[in-house]
Amino acid sequence: MSSALLVMDVQQDVVDIADDGTGYLPRVRRAIDGARAAGIPVIYVVIALRPGFPEVGTHNRALAAVARNGLHVEGAPGTGIHPAIAPRPGDVVVTKRRASAFAGSDLEMVLRARGIDSLVLAGIATSAVVLYTLCQANDLDFGLTVLSDGCLDLDPETHRFLVERLFPQWADVVTVDDWVAALAPR
Repeated sequence: MSSALLVMDVQQDVVDIADDGTGYLPRVRRAIDGARAAGIPVIYVVIALRPGFPEVGTHNRALAAVARNGLHVEGAPGTGIHPAIAPRPGDVVVTKRRASAFAGSDLEMVLRARGIDSLVLAGIATSAVVLYTLCQANDLDFGLTVLSDGCLDLDPETHRFLVERLFPQWADVVTVDDWVAALAPR
């Protein structure tokens, strides 16, 4: 199995809203460093919407709220990946237009071209990009792992329910430290 770590929506504006000082960014940094040390590609996924939001329909409540608040505009400074986990030259950055990392992006093409058939998911928010990507990746027959503390949500109870009750139905759910430890040569 060939794996990739997906680091999703860990963008400046998103971190500013969601991170409550629990050490989230250092945990994600450990996952990225562990993946790199094990030769696992790190693929960054960002949400970026065109100025004027032509891709946001009136029936999509979540994206309509994003548009009303002027968030995630392509090229805006807050839409960039948080500098604490910034990509290296040559890293793949995929831009999506909806909640799932696959929606409106070329992620599946990138993964298939690289022979990747297993995904490790981290990102903000657990109830948005992680949930939607997990569901779609499951339908696309990818092997799946979710880094429980590599995900963050505005609602801690929703996060807990998803990582403890729902996600284990489709994926292995482990902590960043346990995942990184399992990568180390024995």
